[in-house]
Amino acid sequence: MAITITKERLLDRAKQYGLLARLDRPIGILILLWPALWALWIASGGKPDPLVLTVFCLGVVLMRSAGCVINDYADREFDPHVERTKLRPIASGKVQAKEALVVFVTLCLCAFGLVLLLNTYTILLSFGGAFLAASYPFMKRYTQLPQAYLGIAFGWAVPMAFAAQQNQLPAVAWVMYLAVVLWALVYDTMYAMVDKDDDLKIGVKSTAILFGDFDRHIMAALQLVIIGLLMTVGLMQQLSWPYYLGLTVATGLSVYQQGLIFRRDKKRCFQAFLNNNWFGLAVFAGIFLEYGIK
Repeated sequence: MAITITKERLLDRAKQYGLLARLDRPIGILILLWPALWALWIASGGKPDPLVLTVFCLGVVLMRSAGCVINDYADREFDPHVERTKLRPIASGKVQAKEALVVFVTLCLCAFGLVLLLNTYTILLSFGGAFLAASYPFMKRYTQLPQAYLGIAFGWAVPMAFAAQQNQLPAVAWVMYLAVVLWALVYDTMYAMVDKDDDLKIGVKSTAILFGDFDRHIMAALQLVIIGLLMTVGLMQQLSWPYYLGLTVATGLSVYQQGLIFRRDKKRCFQAFLNNNWFGLAVFAGIFLEYGIK
């Protein structure tokens, strides 16, 4: 009987930790993975080192999971009052706050163990990435631009990828990084539009609140800048038509997203957020084809 109870307990903990890390919602992994793949393919001329590629793919899963855990820890006083988040493991009492911190540290240590397989430059950059990931969830208390901070954190995979492949950070890495920062700002604002009413009630800050009635217009302008920056990446790398075909598809998806958020319907705003996965895929497909047909 004791063994059965122990197994049940372990299975329950594994389930709750999986939910805490949002492993049941892989959209966050994908949307974080695409920029890393963009950078790896361009930095390597379409031939990323297998070890580097493996480390980044696994690292994205681990750090996204760690980010979700520390986010729920930071929001443990807010989540019980928000309809969409009240059933999360910490908010519902199924995982204790101290327990969540242990999970967070474990995930970070696993990710750092992977980074140790790479060069010194990448290892040093990883400390900045860890700080950004750990501090982001607390920014919504202090700044009206937590979505921009998220972009800074999520985009950090770009300079790390260039460092891992080239052991340097060329100008194109920073142009791509800026594009990813702004892209995250846009898609996370779409996500924040879903929670805008609840955030106003509990005092959480977001760009969805800051932008007010100009939210769609500001995001449209940012999407134009993002496409412009990605075109600049193509010009700097002398990429050809497959890359720009991918950007054309991505531009079409941006227009579609504007249509989804036009009336600010919560369900459609969330659909617009999810659609950014296809934006990331479209850009990567263009990069992949660019190098694949040479």
